[in-house]
Parts: sequence; structure tokens; C-alpha cells
Amino acid sequence: MDNKTKVFFILPTLFAGGAERVITFVSKNLDKTKFDVTLIVIGFEKDNKYDVSGLTVVYLNKPRVLSGVTGIIKLLVKHKPQVVVSSISHLNIMMGLISKLFPKIKFIGRHATITNVAQKYKKPKKKSLISSLINLDQIGIKSLDYIICQSSDMKNDFLKIYNIDENRIKIIHNPVTQIDVLKPSVNKTNGVKRFITVGRMTKVKGQARLLDILSRLTIPFQFTIIGDGRNKEDVLNKIEELQLGDKITHIEHSDDVFSHLIEHDMFLQGSYSEGFPNALLESCTVGVPVVAFNAPGGTKEIVTNGVNGFLVENEDEFLEKLQDDRDWDPKAISSYVNKKFNKEKIIGDYEQLFIDAIGG
Repeated sequence: MDNKTKVFFILPTLFAGGAERVITFVSKNLDKTKFDVTLIVIGFEKDNKYDVSGLTVVYLNKPRVLSGVTGIIKLLVKHKPQVVVSSISHLNIMMGLISKLFPKIKFIGRHATITNVAQKYKKPKKKSLISSLINLDQIGIKSLDYIICQSSDMKNDFLKIYNIDENRIKIIHNPVTQIDVLKPSVNKTNGVKRFITVGRMTKVKGQARLLDILSRLTIPFQFTIIGDGRNKEDVLNKIEELQLGDKITHIEHSDDVFSHLIEHDMFLQGSYSEGFPNALLESCTVGVPVVAFNAPGGTKEIVTNGVNGFLVENEDEFLEKLQDDRDWDPKAISSYVNKKFNKEKIIGDYEQLFIDAIGG
């Protein structure tokens, strides 16, 4: 008799992104002697940006979350998982509504943003008549059995928005996903400081304000931006406006971000808000220090001033730290974050949550 706990992980797509990276990583690394894992992707297999070898993956090949409802319900009826984990807010809401049909299954939603801040940088969506009359967001989220938040700020933000039992919210950080690459202790830069940022190009990520700061920098530098998104044209236009074109390299997507990180001296984060910044964590993992704004979210749980980078309060302070010329020890930076966010600890947190959820 198979006593494994059957777990479904569900994602809208496997596009390049933080939630997708974490969920695929957790799916692949759960103890397979204890857990029977299936990853369900509502989107298309052709869009997959991640290695899912060795993992059971079901693609529904649907263009949007709502069109995947029937397929998900059929899979839940057929396979009867004990635990279902979803990530990204609109999918979490839908899974909460679906959970009403399956009272024996434990539904867990992984929250990914500081909602109160992120909403300021999004275009307001026009609500349908049904949404105006019935708050499906609240109903869906409150129907989930547990919520995973990635930081204390995210948990506090979540509690302000949804009036649910605090005991149903579990803080689980994102894991270090790679530790076999390390930045060389000395880079030959010919006196040119090399900065990098990685993330989707949206207003909340703050690439534009990084450009404003760099336009005031008087020392020689090169800046690499890795990412794509709806704010891309605005960022590219700003590069031209500030006459920074000869100092900026833009890469829309890379399958090997680590190889780019280790070629740079500092990772820059301009975000106004972060859930738990994967790219920043990856930067520290390979030994590259960080300059980041002390924004709401998980950044302050990763970065400690003078240890693996700097947290700053304003643009002037950010500019000052860009010119810091101390010698950083890549091994010390990597070791610091690995102790806090290593794979064994984070995977263990997920496994314990699933065991607790089913009363095991």
C-alpha cells in the first residue's frame, strides 16, 4: 500500500518568473519517498522556461487561468490529491473557490506580493457587475486552508487585507536554488564598476529610478538589465533620454542568469516593493553584494548592511553606496545567505506544512 502524501502544485504558466522558479524547485526537491508530486500547468508546454525532468507535469494548454477550471476539477476528481498548492494571486482566488467542491482536500495558496504597495503601480482593472456585487477575491482567499507568505511584511500586509486567522498564514522563505557557482574574488574590470539588475520590467521594480541614480554617477560604470515586461519601452526610452546608451546592456531573457551575475560587481534593486526577491537572493548566493532600497517585503530579511550589501533609504544614499570601494568576500556573502535559506531548510518547511495540514 502506497502511504505517500499526494500533492498537486498548480501554476498559470511556466514563464520565467519568481513563483515559477520556486514552485518547480520545490516540486522537484520534495522527499519522493514521502510525497507523490504532480505539477499542473494551465498554460502551454511550449512556453516552459524551466527544467522539469524527473517530475510528473500535466499541461492543460489553456490561454488563461479561467479556461483551466474544468481541467483542474477533472484532475482533482480523478486523482484525489490530499494537498493542492497554487501560486500567484488570481490563481489562488480561483483555487479557493474550487475548494468548496472538495472539502477533503487541503488547499494552500502561496502569496507573492505586498498587495497594498504593488496596487499603486498597476492600472486599475474595471470590475465586472458580478465582482462589484460579490467580492470573489475575499471569498476565494478566505476559502483556502493555508496561505504561504514569503516574509513578515507580506504576512502583515495580507492580514490587513483579509480578515483570517493568523494561524493559517505560514511564513516560508524562498530557497537558495544553486550554490555551485561563485563569483571570482577578483574581477578584472579596468576600473569600470559593473552593475546588474534582474527582474520583470514593471514600474514597481523601479528600473527607471535606478537609471536616474546612475545618470548622476561620476565614476566609470556598465549596467546590465535582464528582464522583459510591459514597462520595457519606457525603460529603453529613459536610457536614451538620459544618454546612457553606451553604458547599458539590455538582455530580455537568459536561461543562465548565474553566469551573468558572477561577471558583475554589485546587484542593484530599485523596487518599491518585493515579495521575496529571488534574483537578489541568487546574486548573494553567487557572492555578488547588493544595493537595495529598504522597501516593504522580504529584502530586509536577506540583506544585512555591510555583510552582503547595503539597504538604503533614499536615492542619495543609494548613489553613495554605488561608489563604495571595499573588497567583498564572495564566499562570505554566499555562506551568509545559504545558512538562512538553504534548500534543506526551506524544503523541510514545505514538507512540515503539508504534514500538519493533513494532520499527519
